[in-house]
Amino acid sequence: MPIRTGFGLDVHQLKEGLALIIGTVKIPYHKGCLAHSDGDVLIHAICDSLLGAAGLRDIGTYFPDTDLKYKGIASSELLIKVREMIEKAGYRIVNIDSTIVLQKPKISPFIEEMIIALAEILKITDEQVSVKATTSEYLGFEGREEGISAYAVCLIEK
Repeated sequence: MPIRTGFGLDVHQLKEGLALIIGTVKIPYHKGCLAHSDGDVLIHAICDSLLGAAGLRDIGTYFPDTDLKYKGIASSELLIKVREMIEKAGYRIVNIDSTIVLQKPKISPFIEEMIIALAEILKITDEQVSVKATTSEYLGFEGREEGISAYAVCLIEK
């Protein structure tokens, strides 16, 4: 069985008064992600890792920010579509490993909820999903609380 890996990265600017949604979970905070969709940086990184592993290009190819039908869409809907694309291509997800980088707020209390939601969307077990968070030690745009980034790697097999 062919085994393939994929890598995804997403970055969003943080702005006052917007909702902060990470891994489907709404995090209480005064800033949120500026984006065409709901700005779920973690889901966007996971989508790109899965698409890349299957050789299916990137998230912007399928869900462009110029298409009004995706304006404000829940990123969980995009992840469902990506999972279906992966399945149609004959792959199954072995695991997802991800890291969120932001200075504030602390999101460790929400990680288990993220894992459960992502596993449900992807139709895999909680043990197949890893979500971690780190700060950038006050360095860079994350450290200045100007933005948030997420990285994801996945393993899929035919």
